[in-house]
Amino acid sequence: MSVGHYENFPVASLLLPRELRVPVSVIYRFARTADDYADEGDDAPPLRLQKLEGFREQLRAIANPKTPLFEDLARITREHALPLQLFHDLLDAFSQDVVKNRYADFAEVLDYSRRSANPVGRLLLHLFRKNTGENLRLSDAICSALQITNFWQDVEIDFRKNRIYLPQDDLRRFGVTENQLARRHCDQAFRDLMRFQVDRARRMMLEGKPLLGALSGRLRLEIAITMQGGLRILEKLEQADYDMFRRRPVHRWFDWPLLFARAL
Repeated sequence: MSVGHYENFPVASLLLPRELRVPVSVIYRFARTADDYADEGDDAPPLRLQKLEGFREQLRAIANPKTPLFEDLARITREHALPLQLFHDLLDAFSQDVVKNRYADFAEVLDYSRRSANPVGRLLLHLFRKNTGENLRLSDAICSALQITNFWQDVEIDFRKNRIYLPQDDLRRFGVTENQLARRHCDQAFRDLMRFQVDRARRMMLEGKPLLGALSGRLRLEIAITMQGGLRILEKLEQADYDMFRRRPVHRWFDWPLLFARAL
């Protein structure tokens, strides 16, 4: 469930209680603005990092906010006891995107997801006062799976930015080269590689499914639809025979009734 390009943030605002829509929108503004610093426009890497460091300094000085965004952030973190470390984690991930464009193995990908995606689910659980240790663990599985699903959906888009999130050891294991990605060549070796990645992402998503049993009402529906959205993208990757170069899977208007029905 994405809004704009920050694809791992569940913001189906109509599903959220009215009193939580503002804090969710503030968190989203923080994440999207920082993500823009890392990804959008033509800034050179040093300037991108400088902008992110400016955000980091404002976060450290949250007790004395200087901008409207950080005034709002200070208020919601105080009112809802949100851990500031989660916002620092997001900034660390965005900074990493500026300087790191290859991942040696899946452990490195998971470490990135721990900071780029997992904070979102954790913040939502904190807002709903559902932040038990087990709930956080299950949320991490879902959020990392959503992040990884986004990677596999966007293999070509990321490659054009000189980023490859497919683990380097998996590329070697399946006999897929960067030259092949550049040529957008989907042969059997590439299909085998992507089938392995899709199956792993689905297992991770379903590993977090017991979280739904600990939730109720709008939060449960929000998380369930978010999960189904990720699973649907994986399903569409399979239907495209893993050739996202020519059939990048996205949600169409007719997917939403299906996602809602599956979530229920």
